[in-house]
Amino acid sequence: MKALFETMLSFGENEAMVIGETVITYDDLLSREEYWAARFADLGILGGSVAVLDADYGVDGVAALLALMRLQAICVPLSPLPEAKRREFLTVCSAEYVIDLRGPDPEISTTGRRADHEPYERLRCRGRAGLVLFSSGTTGRSKASVLDLESLADAHLGARPRPRRTMTFLNFDHIGGVNTLLHSLAHGGTVITTPGRTPDEVLRVVQDARVQVLPVTPTFLTMCLIGKRTRAYDLSSLEVITYGTEPMPEQTLRKLHEELPDVRLKQTYGLSELGIMSTRSRSDDSLWVRLGGPGFDYKVVDGLLWVKSDKAMLGYLNAPYSFDEDGYFNTQDQVEVSGDYVKILGRRSEIINVAGLKVYPNEVESVILEVPDVADVTVSGRPNPVTGQVVQARIKPVNGPSVASLREAVRRHCSDRLEEYKVPVHIEISDEEHHSERFKKARA
Repeated sequence: MKALFETMLSFGENEAMVIGETVITYDDLLSREEYWAARFADLGILGGSVAVLDADYGVDGVAALLALMRLQAICVPLSPLPEAKRREFLTVCSAEYVIDLRGPDPEISTTGRRADHEPYERLRCRGRAGLVLFSSGTTGRSKASVLDLESLADAHLGARPRPRRTMTFLNFDHIGGVNTLLHSLAHGGTVITTPGRTPDEVLRVVQDARVQVLPVTPTFLTMCLIGKRTRAYDLSSLEVITYGTEPMPEQTLRKLHEELPDVRLKQTYGLSELGIMSTRSRSDDSLWVRLGGPGFDYKVVDGLLWVKSDKAMLGYLNAPYSFDEDGYFNTQDQVEVSGDYVKILGRRSEIINVAGLKVYPNEVESVILEVPDVADVTVSGRPNPVTGQVVQARIKPVNGPSVASLREAVRRHCSDRLEEYKVPVHIEISDEEHHSERFKKARA
């Protein structure tokens, strides 16, 4: 951990963060981090303490996260949640302190709990800072992964790529958000925040702040292509768009490459349980990706991806340990393999079984997105007494077509492009959004 702070100190007056019109240098950020470290220590938040951090990408939120790292505490970052879910998360992680930086006045409180989970004790014995991340829980109960935060930070030290201006789209209660923040700070880059996450809000910041790296989700990119929003802004500063957290529809990737031919499109892969793997896409318009890099290995068993990582979690707080005897984690992601490349097809739990035949929602969604009047689509399985399941599609239309004509156009196009069992039997058309607060497809 000392190495990260020494590295950041060497960047001095370089821009560390840009928040609207406000510029924060590395010296400014480290000064604020020292303030929070001293305040936390005075309140008893020390090595091994479990502290919930309710904050965003403001300077105090980032500085507080760094301060908890310096103190070797165990940080539980949270985004705004419904009250019932928030109470559940605080109970699961056995929060000893709650740091709330969202209001006008910071509030730091104690809970009276004692956090004695086995993964916490391992971190305490090692004298290491920790991180607790909750899964989105889209397929069931949210799981709480405990990671070695210092190990995640150390992975970004060493090589010095050119510093870039990177937007923080994913929150730091998400492994991708944590990875983006640590990578930028370890390399002297500039973190650009966004006040909102609609396509117009994000693309306007890209334009005005001259963002070079944009890490987002496939669902968000699909939204950006609606109405050709990418053409409404000057995106000439963009060098790289990274996408992950869910499968990318091929149609979205093709359209994005056509709209932004000079931007590198890079697929990422990672899980809260494993950290973020090094990846290399076969090409900008290809879903085939090479996985691996130092500290990672993988194998494919019965079509499922298993990953071994030296950044893997120490365990769950509320679920059994999930690694095999060789240290590989079953990601539950179904994949195809072509030489050194794999294609992520989707979670096994999301595969639709039509009379024993497999249907991958992402494949059907990509085809439906080819229909001109479709803005977005979510495909899932629907119970059927004869075939077990049939395919259903929920479609958000572009303003204009009638429901009947769009439904017929979708059926006709799918019949021309897909096998019969993959064609949606039920088609619902509505203006409702299809994404969760993390901009992932909400299939539940």
